[in-house]
Amino acid sequence: MDSLITILAYVEDLGFTSQFEVNNNILVSLKTNHHFMPNQLKIAHYYRFEGESSQDDSSIMYAIETDDHEKGTLIDGYGTAADTATSDFMRAVNDIHK
Repeated sequence: MDSLITILAYVEDLGFTSQFEVNNNILVSLKTNHHFMPNQLKIAHYYRFEGESSQDDSSIMYAIETDDHEKGTLIDGYGTAADTATSDFMRAVNDIHK
């Protein structure tokens, strides 16, 4: 599997240029400051990465499109490295593609 940096550059070339984070159970665009609930999102693709030296380095990157057509990425850990609030939020998204 390619590195997180390589895949991030690839999805940015596809138009996923915003960055998102989860705050208080809401997805927030760091680019536009728009707020989204899980039913306002489509996960167009997601990529899992495993650390070479430690499972604590495991991460997942989501390529997300919002209902107002903003496209961007969200990066989270998984397993022991997961952020509980982010993981819970992403589990609530129903429109997931691979």
